[in-house]
Amino acid sequence: MIVQGNFEQQPLKEFAEKAYLDYSMYVILDRALPNIADGLKPVQRRIVYAMSELGLTAIAKYKKSARTVGDVLGKYHPHGDSACYEAMVIMAQDFSYRYPLIDGQGNWGSPDDPKSFAAMRYTESRLTAYAQTLLSELGQGTVEWSDNFDGTLKEPVLLPARLPNVLLNGTMGIAVGMATDIPPHNLREVAAACIELLDNPDCSFDTIFSHIKGPDYPTDAEIITSADDIQKMYLSGGGSVKMRAKYEEEDGVIVITALPHQVSGAKLLEQIAAQMLAKKLPMIEDLRDESDHENQTRLLIIPKSKRIDVDEIMSHLFATTDLEKSYRVNMNMIGLDGRPKVKNLREILVEWLSFRTETVRRRLQYRLDKVLARLHILDGLLIAYLNIDEVIAIIRAEDNPKPVLMERFGITDLQAEAILELKLRHLAKLEEMKIRGEQAELEAERAALEKTLGSPRLLNRLIRTEIERDAEKFGDDRRSPIVSRESSQALDTTALIANEPLTVILSEKGWIRAAKGHDIDVASLNYRSGDSFLDAVKTRSTQPVYLLDSTGRAYSTSAHDLPSARTQGEPLTGRLNPPPGSSFTNLLIGNPDDWLVVASDAGYGFRVQLKELLSKNKAGKTLLTLPDGAKVLKPAAVKSDEDLLAVVTLQGRLLIFPVSELPALAKGKGNKLIQIPSADLSNGSDKVVAIIAIAAAGELKVIAGKRHIQLKGADITHYSSSRAKRGLALPRGFQRVDGLESE
Repeated sequence: MIVQGNFEQQPLKEFAEKAYLDYSMYVILDRALPNIADGLKPVQRRIVYAMSELGLTAIAKYKKSARTVGDVLGKYHPHGDSACYEAMVIMAQDFSYRYPLIDGQGNWGSPDDPKSFAAMRYTESRLTAYAQTLLSELGQGTVEWSDNFDGTLKEPVLLPARLPNVLLNGTMGIAVGMATDIPPHNLREVAAACIELLDNPDCSFDTIFSHIKGPDYPTDAEIITSADDIQKMYLSGGGSVKMRAKYEEEDGVIVITALPHQVSGAKLLEQIAAQMLAKKLPMIEDLRDESDHENQTRLLIIPKSKRIDVDEIMSHLFATTDLEKSYRVNMNMIGLDGRPKVKNLREILVEWLSFRTETVRRRLQYRLDKVLARLHILDGLLIAYLNIDEVIAIIRAEDNPKPVLMERFGITDLQAEAILELKLRHLAKLEEMKIRGEQAELEAERAALEKTLGSPRLLNRLIRTEIERDAEKFGDDRRSPIVSRESSQALDTTALIANEPLTVILSEKGWIRAAKGHDIDVASLNYRSGDSFLDAVKTRSTQPVYLLDSTGRAYSTSAHDLPSARTQGEPLTGRLNPPPGSSFTNLLIGNPDDWLVVASDAGYGFRVQLKELLSKNKAGKTLLTLPDGAKVLKPAAVKSDEDLLAVVTLQGRLLIFPVSELPALAKGKGNKLIQIPSADLSNGSDKVVAIIAIAAAGELKVIAGKRHIQLKGADITHYSSSRAKRGLALPRGFQRVDGLESE
């Protein structure tokens, strides 16, 4: 580093590294992570403290939220007002916080849209009664204080929480390189675990688990994570919790009465409606939202028939929508040592109890110091009352009576000052009795305080009593029941789609559509200008459609959602992503275990099962490797292992051999089907025109223009040979073969 005049120079690398580290530490320690002591982030702590300074207790009148935000920003937290107000809103939402810290009046958002709250100039707020568990001991010497951002005011470093708020309300935040996701818990359960640890510091994890069953979110939805998984989560400080909506059946209608934490009912209905539009939920007729002030969640799913299995539908919806949702758990927080760390449940409780013990000790010591100071003053006042005439004479006669009083009666400077500040009205005879009475009370309190401070057992008993009192006052029953449920299962697509006959039509330009039924005259359909019919297959709406392109790649798509044949269809490039310059050549259908022969016109091919063509990738998958200049032939469907494969070339040579002689492959070039001279292949004078599979006792029709020849029995045997032979020439007039058909 070079210092010149009033500026310095340093390498950019060092400056950037230091600046980013400083920023990271600030975000981690002073913005995103909560402190284990009070469970609050700095902005939350400052909001609560500023509201207490404004006198906005639970019994005070509401004040505009803008007043609070202004105080927070102007005095303690010089950041954006919208971020500050949003933090304030979350602490007021009873569907976001298990035990809200702020009591809001006005529009503070709704479960459907938590960010739909009104602007801070419209809403009013005050602290809740529960917030007093964070504030009630603030002025009793319990916590450290620090300067605010401009050094003109003091603010508490932490709040003296009487309960482990870090577990009760939880929090989430994203820092630099780390995050936190602490779920909320039930106050009574956490208080019971704290009391157990006070009574038995060496108790096992199992004992703690007997009190804290799991998280308790501000919703009645069910937690379906197993007890073992919850315990593992608490042991490691990380994991996940799964919640599931509650539903019941009323006259055949499914009524959802509780949603997982922070799930919007409106968005949930959109998810279900999207499946209905995609024809994935044909058994559901209608959706309705009947939520109101009395029933905050009442979503109706109306099936088409009462015979439909409701549990099966709900299992599908649990698997495919936010009716079931997982929540990440990462109990990362700033400990009492000022360092961020992921802590397990026992560490959190033990560390918080040590904070609470020290807080109570400081509170008692602060009170003891006050009591001792008051007793000291009372001792001096009592001396004055016992010698009141002499005291008055000294005050009247001396120009500076304080040192005279101190010397005459052996009192301290504080005692002398208190005597001199006495008002005449306090010189009555009864004041001596009051002083002696106050002395007796304070002496008893001093003895009790010193006894408690000197005895860890009595200190623990006091802490226990206070936790029990707060648990009785603010505790409530668990809201999120922990239940054992079977894992959700999405229904198979075929079970969700009406099983109807379809005819799928593909055009030369790659446009696809589907017509209901199998008696469709594809020739009568309209095509786009410059386009024409290419291929058609008869299938059912529950079956996928397979396609081949000119590069030998295979694709698959669903048939049930293809556009109607009344239209001109849709381009397959909207569903699939074939290579540039390629074109679709064939449609295929069948069962996944069906066999077919794929081949190129260069005379190479192999057997493959239809399921090998299935691809979820829009770009498809490589199936047939083509030699240079070769094209894909229409595949031949194989019905039996005894089938024969007929291969015919352009020059009219026919070869028939058992399909079983071909290898079964998932992809590749395949083996040679028929011998074609390489010179004929290269100049295009000969190539394979068609392949077709026929039964061993079947018939074969060879077509050449308007002529055809029927082969059966001995004729089939005549052309039969082994794979890769040259084949025999067909009769005169069949030197230019167009295709084959099986009979």
